[in-house]
Amino acid sequence: MWSVQYYIFLASFVTFALGSHWGYSADFYNKLCPSLVRSEQLECGVYPTHHVETEYEKATFGMGCFWGAECLFGATLGVLNTRVGYSGGTTPNPKYRSLGDHTEVVELHYDPKVVKFEDLLELFWNNHEYGLTTKIKKQYASLILYHTDKQREIAEKSLKQEQERRNPEVITTLIVPASEFYPAEDYHQKYRLQSHKDLAESLGMTPELLQTSYVAAKLNGYLVGVGGVEQFQKEADNFGLTPSQKEYVRHHVEENEGGGLFC
Repeated sequence: MWSVQYYIFLASFVTFALGSHWGYSADFYNKLCPSLVRSEQLECGVYPTHHVETEYEKATFGMGCFWGAECLFGATLGVLNTRVGYSGGTTPNPKYRSLGDHTEVVELHYDPKVVKFEDLLELFWNNHEYGLTTKIKKQYASLILYHTDKQREIAEKSLKQEQERRNPEVITTLIVPASEFYPAEDYHQKYRLQSHKDLAESLGMTPELLQTSYVAAKLNGYLVGVGGVEQFQKEADNFGLTPSQKEYVRHHVEENEGGGLFC
């Protein structure tokens, strides 16, 4: 059995050989090596930051396909975690193929000392059109589910301002009290992160962490370019990433920045 020291040496050598001196190979950005990550974790003593202990508030939005919405909010400064699911209806135990009268939504926890509910609403208004001014099926409705009276007041004021800005279009967005949230199936959670299988594996993703992990929420957005390279570089050290994980993500942020949200 190889010793830990051997793997540390190997990780250091490979990191140097593939690193900034020589430039990372194209294959590196297509397939992250889990054994290299494990070696770096041992050497550097860094592990994924799945949880951040701080006071938080909850927000829930329906804005069309929930994959894109989860990416948008995940990479937003001050957002602590995200998960997608179904809410706003009365059908018991909805599933993707049997939603009943529910809507696809993203639920998030955020630190109000860093990002305000008003800021989240600005992202909401500016990042979806599908269902915002057109009546469509309930699954993709434009929806704000408030958790407190203060959120309701802020949302109603924000809707009025947005309506004035968009006249003569009529906004169809509904503002309703938050009701029971039903988490979507595992394959919907952090959908973009899960498409990077080696990275997700190296982060130790489990079904529970797909819904609760801080770093998973962040990378799910950054991997499609949300937030941009500059923001990623500033906060990447908070994520508990190894050098190869960090470089892998940075490359994809740079490659996809400005590409817009998609499903």
